[in-house]
Amino acid sequence: MDDRDRSRLGLMGDAEFIRKFLIALGLLVLALMLWKLSDVLLLAFGAVLVAIILHTAADALVRYLRVPDRWGLMVAALVIFVIFVGLAALFGTQVRAQFSNVVERLPFAIDNFSKNLGLGSVSDDISEMMTNAPTGGLAARLAGIGGAILNGLANFLLVVIAGLYIAADPRLYTRGLVKLFPKHQHERVESSLDASGQVLRLWLMSQLFAMTCVAILSTTAYWLIGLPSPIGLGVIAGIMDFIPFLGPILGALPAVLIAFSVSGEAALWTMLAVLVIQQIEGNVIQPLVARSMISVPPAMALFAILVGSILFGTLGLIFGFPLAIVTYVLVKKLYVRETLGEKTEVPGEDNGGQQQEAKS
Repeated sequence: MDDRDRSRLGLMGDAEFIRKFLIALGLLVLALMLWKLSDVLLLAFGAVLVAIILHTAADALVRYLRVPDRWGLMVAALVIFVIFVGLAALFGTQVRAQFSNVVERLPFAIDNFSKNLGLGSVSDDISEMMTNAPTGGLAARLAGIGGAILNGLANFLLVVIAGLYIAADPRLYTRGLVKLFPKHQHERVESSLDASGQVLRLWLMSQLFAMTCVAILSTTAYWLIGLPSPIGLGVIAGIMDFIPFLGPILGALPAVLIAFSVSGEAALWTMLAVLVIQQIEGNVIQPLVARSMISVPPAMALFAILVGSILFGTLGLIFGFPLAIVTYVLVKKLYVRETLGEKTEVPGEDNGGQQQEAKS
């Protein structure tokens, strides 16, 4: 049977079969490479978030302080750096001491909490395990903890430096990504990237504002209750608030555990303070930044965070929600609107862009 008969019967020729097999094999290899490089890709996404923050700060300086465009990014980076250095100089020693105090108190707080639940002394069991552990095994564990800390610091530095490079010329990286798609899709892919970047910028600004408010409110409440190291506990609560849904719970746990080591009354006041702060955030702070928030369905956002943490570990837990935001925008724009032809509002897209795409 020749190729003409095969085509008449709807069968693939050898060349067509080999071509499709190689395409499928290439897609499989690409998927495996992306899976292996998932941590690198998540760090690259973190660098994009850093670049968005820098560009937002630069735009504000250019608009309100009349800083020249060519100096906006450099001045923004210097201002942010000076703010961090200033805060470190003013509160660094105190925060570091209070963090150390929190770390020292946590084992006893956990031990006291477990005794109240009738579970016995957890710290004694941990101490016995550390005493009976082989020297080599203990050294390996300590080395692993130290390596994890150094690796986290190196990743943070890499994200900041890469974010500076991306912020210096974002169009260079956008054009490179757009060129990976067919030419007739360039305009729509570029508009989708612009919408995603706009949504991330609005979300980041609102999230940073909410984190600052939570840190200030938590520090004040813990100081009034009389908890030790209120600044350290407040900073932990503010940082963990970056992770929606799970972050406030994780950020409040150290304070609650340490409060149990102080007294039962302090624990009750601490839990009440945490609930009040979360209500203030949900009913006062969030409405103030409602225009900057994207209405991702809560269940979908929660599962996105859980899936990200399961698949990619700590990085997936941190970046799970912003990745869900980008996915939500791209699905609504490229699938619901472009593929299915349904009318839908895409967050981060101006009305002019919507009307232009509707006409096309």
